[in-house]
Amino acid sequence: MVAPALSTTVAFDILTFITAIWAMLSRKKWDPRGEKGADVSIVARNEERLQKALEQMENARQTPNQVLKTYSFALNHASSSSAAFDAACNGNGGKCPDAVFLCAGASRPGFFVEEDEASLRQGMDNGYWVQAWSALAAAKRTAKDRSPGKIVFVSSVLGYMSIIGYSSYSPAKHALRGLAETLRSELLLYSVAVHIFFPGTIYSPGYIEENKSKPKITLKIEESDEGMQPDEAAQRLLHGVQEGHFHISADFLGNLFRSSTSGASPHNNVLTDIVYSFIGRIGLAFWRRGVDASILGHRAEHEDYLTRKRFFNSKVMGTSQ
Repeated sequence: MVAPALSTTVAFDILTFITAIWAMLSRKKWDPRGEKGADVSIVARNEERLQKALEQMENARQTPNQVLKTYSFALNHASSSSAAFDAACNGNGGKCPDAVFLCAGASRPGFFVEEDEASLRQGMDNGYWVQAWSALAAAKRTAKDRSPGKIVFVSSVLGYMSIIGYSSYSPAKHALRGLAETLRSELLLYSVAVHIFFPGTIYSPGYIEENKSKPKITLKIEESDEGMQPDEAAQRLLHGVQEGHFHISADFLGNLFRSSTSGASPHNNVLTDIVYSFIGRIGLAFWRRGVDASILGHRAEHEDYLTRKRFFNSKVMGTSQ
């Protein structure tokens, strides 16, 4: 009585495996006009930085007829995000972009006990809502115009886990994953693909700025992180989108976290993800233990830091007898 059931299970596993392999071999890569020569529109708030970005794009121009434009909008509200998306469409003959890359975000690390309502709200505004409002504008317009395309979120490896110092940053990156998971499913109705990128350290101006407030213990934990330059991160992001990956990782550690926390998310490659997951189940446990040990070893220095900041109550309650 057991043998037939076992055979059915084995047959189903083999069929699933063959289907996965066929999907990987037959997947058609996305090709934004041969990777070069694409029309590009950039939306940001700071006009000076936009002008510099436009100059860089002009220096990299591939064809005379490329459309390269910038638009100055604050994207922290649904209305302004919608206006920005409409402006980009209108500047391209009324056509929706083939792909929308949502890269906005900022981090100001610190200890949770020193945060307040304003800083925590700002963390969600900068890390989640700016991308969420833009995604909403893109989804509405592409659905109304019946225009297939791609929406690409940029999260962080801290969207898979988190460590000390990122209480105002990581929640937004986790929230982006939740939104991307939902939209990957829902936007199938409109032939809109969804991707989300989980990079580690990127040596950008924002990284230099965040290190100004980053706790010493956080810097210590991150000191072995090799990081990457912005151009390299962009190349890995583009490669993941071209390969059709939903979750896009930038390095080995990112792949370990991705495979170990995949849940019901689609695999990038069934075989390699099995290997990554196996390594992650063992290696990440040791990594976390090392992180916790570093934090506990920092306790005395941290208490001294808070004492100098006059954080503790001046009157300490004694133990009742």
